[in-house]
Order: sequence, then C-alpha cells, then structure tokens
Amino acid sequence: MANNLSINTGAPRNVTGHVVSGALAAGALAAAVNYNKYKKGEATKNEAINNSIKLSAQGGIATGSAIAAANYLGNGSVVKMLTAVSVGAMGIYAVEKLSEKLSKKELIEEEK
Repeated sequence: MANNLSINTGAPRNVTGHVVSGALAAGALAAAVNYNKYKKGEATKNEAINNSIKLSAQGGIATGSAIAAANYLGNGSVVKMLTAVSVGAMGIYAVEKLSEKLSKKELIEEEK
C-alpha cells in the first residue's frame, strides 16, 4: 500500500502560529457564548471562565493539528498526516478529561 499521496496544499504553514491563532479565535467565540450563558444565569462565573479556557485550548490544538496534517499531506505523507490528526484528537480528549477532573475537584471543595 502506498502511503504517498501528493495534494497541493500550498506553501507549508507555521504550526505554532496557527495554534496561537486557533486558540485566540476559539477563545473569543467561547468567551462570547459563555458570557451570554452567564448573563442568562445558565452558568456560574467560574463555569463560564473554565469552559472558555478549555475551548480555547482545544481550538488551538485542533487548528495546530489540522495545519500540521495539511502540511504533511502537501508533502505526500499520509502516515504523518494521520499521526498529526491522531495527536490532535488525543490532545483535545486530554483537555476534556482534565477539565472534567478539575470541575469535579471544584465541586468537592465547594461542598466542604
């Protein structure tokens, strides 16, 4: 099975810069949505802030892994592309699980 597929994705892009851009874009959107939830009483201030931070991190990871995957696809490496996508998915999942654990810890501390 050949693992080289050449698709012109343009010039390779800077992954780190796109992680930052993705985090900022996701953070701006998440902050707006969570602020609205907070104002409506659908979320506490801490929930809104924590969710915004979580989504910012996940947006940065998603953007960075997508750019890395596109760069690898442009170079003809399907295996590296799939690796970049997998690493991104694992990163997003890790942030989700960490966020859940921190939320549970906060609930336990509030009950004390």
